This record gives sequence, C-alpha cells and structure tokens, in this order.
Amino acid sequence: MSRALFAAVAVLPLVLAAGSAVAQSHGGHAGHGAHAAPARPAQARPQQARPRPAPKPRAAAPRPAAPAAPVAADPHAGHDMSGMQAAPVQTPAVDPHAGHDMSGLAGQGAQVAPADPHAGHNMGQTTAADPHAGHDMSAMTGGAPNIPTSVDAVGGRMVETPPPAAARAAPAHAADLLFDPAVMAASRKQLLAENGDVRTTAVLIDSIEAGFGDGEKSYSWNAQGWTGGDINRFWWKTEGEGAFDGKLHDAEVQALFSRAVAPFWDVQAGVRQDFRPDGDDTTQLTVGVQGVAPYWFEMSAAAFLSTEGDLTARAEAEYDQRITQKWILQPAIEVALSVSDMPELEIGSGLTSVTAGLRLRYEIRKEFAPYVGVEWSRSFGDTADYARARGDDVDATRFVVGIKAWF
Repeated sequence: MSRALFAAVAVLPLVLAAGSAVAQSHGGHAGHGAHAAPARPAQARPQQARPRPAPKPRAAAPRPAAPAAPVAADPHAGHDMSGMQAAPVQTPAVDPHAGHDMSGLAGQGAQVAPADPHAGHNMGQTTAADPHAGHDMSAMTGGAPNIPTSVDAVGGRMVETPPPAAARAAPAHAADLLFDPAVMAASRKQLLAENGDVRTTAVLIDSIEAGFGDGEKSYSWNAQGWTGGDINRFWWKTEGEGAFDGKLHDAEVQALFSRAVAPFWDVQAGVRQDFRPDGDDTTQLTVGVQGVAPYWFEMSAAAFLSTEGDLTARAEAEYDQRITQKWILQPAIEVALSVSDMPELEIGSGLTSVTAGLRLRYEIRKEFAPYVGVEWSRSFGDTADYARARGDDVDATRFVVGIKAWF
C-alpha cells in the first residue's frame, strides 16, 4: 500500500502540469464554441519495485509544475467554431465527376472513364444552320432551275426577250411627256456635244526627209491632218517628192470627208488633185478606208478614179516596234496598182510599183522625233518598161534622214 501511494504521489505533479498546459491551450481559443472530448484519466503503469532500503517515513510534498511552453497564436481566434467537431475532420478532395451519372460503372475496381468534355452542354442540335432557312423553296423540284443559256440558243447567242408592246407606245424619251419636246431636243443635242461631239484638230507630219542614193539627192514629204469630232471629220492629205536641183517630180493633195464606221476605222471619200512639172495635172475621185488593224498596224487603202476614166489604187501599212520608250523602229510598205494603161503618165496596168522602208527614230518628245532609215523601191510590168525607156533604173535604194512630228 505504501508503494502505490508513493507512485501516485510521484505521478501527481505530472498530471497537474499536463492539465495546466491543456487549460492554457484551450484558453487560446477564447470565444470559440469548441467542446473538447473528455480526457481519459491517466493510469499509472505499474512499475516493478526494486529491493531497496526502506525509506524513512516523511510527509509527501507536492512537486512544482514545469513551466508551460509558449503557444503560437491560434489563426482561428475569434471564429465561431461551434459547428466543428472535437476531432479534426479531413475534407475530401473535390470529385471531378461530381454531378455526373456514374450508374453505368458496375462492379468494384471498374475503370473510371475520363471526364466527358461535353458534360453539361446541350447537344440537342449538332447540325449547321441551313443558309436557306426561311426561304421559299417550294418552286424547286430537286435540281437547279432551267434557265436558258447560250447553249440552248441557235448560233450560241442568248435568247433575248422582246420588250413589251407598251414600251414602244410612249415617246422615245420619257421626259417629252413632262417638258416641251423641242426644249428637250435642244438639251440632248447640247449633251451630245459636251460628251463626245467635241471638235478637235490635229496635224500629223509622217515624214519630211532627204534621200541619198544612186548619185541623186532627193527630198519628199508625207503629211495629213483632220478637224472635226469623233464620228465625222474633214481630212486632208498631201505627199510628193522632188530633186534638190529644183525639179519637182510629182505632188498631190487630197480633201476628204471621213466618218467612223467601227472602232479605229474610218471610211473616207473626196477628191485628189495631182500636180506635175509638165503641166499634166489630174483630178481624181477618191474613196478609201483608214484605221488601225489588230496588233496596232496602221493601214490605209484607197481607189482613185480620174476625170479621164483611169482607175488606180494604193495601199499602205506601217508598224511602230518600240525598242525602248524613246527608240522606235518603224517598218513600212506601199503597193500601187493600175487597172488601165496610161502612156501619158508612163504607168502600165497591173502592179506598178512597191516601196518598202525601215526607219529608226528617237522621240525627243512624243510630238517630235528625228529618224534615219533606208528605203527600197521597184517598178513592175509596163511601168518598169517606161522607166527603162527614159533611162531610169527599175529599182533603187536610198538612205533617208528626216523628222516625224505632230501637233
């Protein structure tokens, strides 16, 4: 009995110290409604007594309590912890499948399928919006509408529906129903003049040149011009040649009325007057065409009917081949024909002559360009016989130097 009492007296100071520490710990949660679980009574473990001398009987003195260790400040101080249980509760991790229907997973140890990326999405309609939604498609009968094309028409042209009869019943100009037709006619005439019927004038000097060949120095010119509008114009043309010793070989002047009949093409008609040093001048009626052919070939052709009934013709063509923006190479050819034989003019029937030239010019300005070149000419048929009879060559080559200008 004395040994048990001695053990209880030895353990009592430890129990008191532990109780003081617990009290201080709960004191840190002042104001919290936490209820600690009742502490179990400490049970002293029985110790085996060693044989020792019997102690002297004395009164047991209480052992002083050990100083309590400082306690860190509780981060929940002042919080209402009444709903918290005494024992700490482990909060489970958020289930990524919370709210998902997992009834399809049967059995323990089943593999959980990965989360559905479309979970919670409305997958009621997955088709793209119809671009024809709201359109009246009742007239469509399983295919494209049968619209006439050029394939269905004869000759490959679209079928043109004629205008209704009512469209031709009214005046040609609807404004005549509201305003005086005479006033409207004057207004339309003025509008035409301001938008296409503008009067213009131009002078084109195709060549003014000097030629050197076969011991004879010659000169020649070729110029033309017009005045008028886009459709109707007055044209004039002149050309001729002579020798530097003062002898004029021949010269001609044309006065023509020109009318545009197609883009880049004019029909011309008028008179031509020839001048010769022997005084045998000739007046001729002229009809021809002039324009620009595809690939920018400048062409002209004309027929001449003289007052004596002689019919001749002449055709010319030239082309500007640009080497640079300044240097232009111009080949040209001229062919002359005659239907009748004219001994007084030393011209035979058939192909009378061909003249071909090649000129290289430098455009100092667009309106002014000097050039150098070479020209070859030959007479044919009876015209060549007339040339031999008067002691001239049937063909000749000469070098030329001249200028080309326009304003």
